[in-house]
Amino acid sequence: MNELKEYTEKLFEDIKHIDEDGNEYWEARELMPLLEYSKWENFNNVIQKAIIAYKNSNYDDLYWLPEVRKPITTGKGKEEFIKDYKLSRYMCYLIVQNANPKKKMVALGQTYFAIQTRKQELSEKEYSCLTEDEKRLYQRDLTRKGNYSLNKAAKNAGVKNFDRFHNSGYKGLYNGETANDIAKRKKLRYREDILDNMGSIELAANLFRITQTEEKLINDDIKGENNANKAHYTIAKNIREVIAKNGGTMPENLPTPEKSLKEIEKENKNYYI
Repeated sequence: MNELKEYTEKLFEDIKHIDEDGNEYWEARELMPLLEYSKWENFNNVIQKAIIAYKNSNYDDLYWLPEVRKPITTGKGKEEFIKDYKLSRYMCYLIVQNANPKKKMVALGQTYFAIQTRKQELSEKEYSCLTEDEKRLYQRDLTRKGNYSLNKAAKNAGVKNFDRFHNSGYKGLYNGETANDIAKRKKLRYREDILDNMGSIELAANLFRITQTEEKLINDDIKGENNANKAHYTIAKNIREVIAKNGGTMPENLPTPEKSLKEIEKENKNYYI
C-alpha cells in the first residue's frame, strides 16, 4: 500500500511545475493522459464541469486557471498552437472529482489531490509546529490570495489607482510609510516585493489589514475611490493601535529576514504545505 502511495505521489509530482513566483501548477495537457483520457474534447468537458464547481465554491483565486496557448509541431513540420490550462492544486482536485471514477488513475488522483489540498488547510496546532520559513511561506500564500480578493472588492468600490489604494493601507499600518518607503528601509532591490521580505508576524499583521479592509468595503458597501482609500487607511491604523495597546512590536521595527521567500522557494522548488 505504501509503495502504491509513493508511486501515485511520484506520478503527479513529476508533472508539477513551479512558476517564477514560486507557485505550483499542473498543465492540463500533461494531466490528461495521466488520468487516462486520450481525447482533449472529453477531458475539456471535465475541466468545464470543474470550473463550474470552482466558481460555486467561492474560492477567490480564479486567476489560478489561466488559459494558455501551447506550440506544437504537426506531422508536416508546421507549428500550431493548441489550448491548454495552468491548474492549481485545488483545481486539479476538482477535476479528478468530476472525472470518470472507473478509471484507475482518476481514483488514485482523487486520493492524492484530496490529501494534498487538505495539507494546505492548517490548524492552529499544525501551524505552531512549522518553522519560521514555513510560516512565512504559508502566510505569504494567504496574503497573495487575500490581496486578489481585496483588489476585486476595491475595484467594485470604484478604485482605479491601486498603488494609491494599497499605499493607504501601508501608511496606516506603518506610521505613514508607503510601499517604496518600506522597501528602502528594508534595503530591497528595485521592484523586489516587500511582502516576500517580511517575517511571519509582519505578514500576519498585513493579512489582517487585507482581510478586514475587504470585509469593510463589502459590508459597508463603500463607493468611491477616496472613500475606499480612507477605509483602508483607517482599518490599518486601527490595527496598528491594537498592536501598540497590546505591547507588540510596531511593524516597521520588526526584523527583515536574511532571505527573501523567492530565494527560499528557489532553494526548495518542491516545497508545499
